[in-house]
Amino acid sequence: MTVTKSSLTKVMHERKSVRKYDENFKIPQQQLEELLVEATSAPSSSNLQPWRFLVIQDEAVKKELRAIANNQEQVETSSAIIAVLGDTKMYENAEAIYTKNFELGYINEATKDLMINNSINLYSQLPQEVLKNIVTFDAGLISMQIMLLAKDMGYDTVPMGGFNKEAFAQRFELADHIVPVILIAIGKAAAPAYNSSRIELEHIAKFI
Repeated sequence: MTVTKSSLTKVMHERKSVRKYDENFKIPQQQLEELLVEATSAPSSSNLQPWRFLVIQDEAVKKELRAIANNQEQVETSSAIIAVLGDTKMYENAEAIYTKNFELGYINEATKDLMINNSINLYSQLPQEVLKNIVTFDAGLISMQIMLLAKDMGYDTVPMGGFNKEAFAQRFELADHIVPVILIAIGKAAAPAYNSSRIELEHIAKFI
């Protein structure tokens, strides 16, 4: 049987981590907004959607950020930097989220009340380190969607975990419950990314 690759598979394989960008190319803010809206279809723990975004387009601010991000060139030359953050107080939005689900007819009232109570009671009691792990995981899920959607729109990206998170939080005056997770450079490639190999499935997967 011949298996035809889907458009999603094509985008997945065409997405590469690009580090050289056309610094004169700027993505319209409306498209960046559309990208983030689409990306929020990602799943999250108890659907609490803890991701927050700081989209940095200003050239002077990007130059400052480059120093915080280990002098990575793409921080300054890409069209924008999408900082993906995690809110460890995401459970405070449980009522609004599940009430909206109820109003849209996705759940009944009993389920709404149950999910609100369960979410608040569970997450509000968790240690900060556990909450950080949860929001970091969820930020990873939406970050991958951002990069795939960007490629589908004709743009290139590279994720960056190597930056001074404490300095970032201080520079952008983040509240204590907002955790910097990853920076994503987005723009038009000025040079192709390197290809990279993958470990064979037999070494990373076991079927039982």
